[in-house]
Amino acid sequence: MVDLCRCNKTYDLKVEGDIAADAIWCNKCYSNFDIEYVPLSIKLKAELMEWILQYGKWIDWENDGIFPNGVELEEKHNNEGLKLTEKVKKELAGKYKVSFSPSTFAKRHANKIQ
Repeated sequence: MVDLCRCNKTYDLKVEGDIAADAIWCNKCYSNFDIEYVPLSIKLKAELMEWILQYGKWIDWENDGIFPNGVELEEKHNNEGLKLTEKVKKELAGKYKVSFSPSTFAKRHANKIQ
């Protein structure tokens, strides 16, 4: 996995949600890794894939905004992401530095309309 990004090799990863992307990214060049090639347990890969499927449930795509409870939904998603990041850190301990990049779309949007 370490040679599948523009950095050639990376040991600095982040967990981040995005549309149509897997949850593991290079924290330097921002390449998105195919979860299949990340050295994690099958159980954790499944948890990350389930989490990523929930990304954006707070976004009202048709109206270019957020749903009324969007900030709370995003916060719940970020809290779950933090928990998963801790699991990723544990499984990759000693091999990779792992951080979490939370979603800020709902909070930023809510601040614009207030």
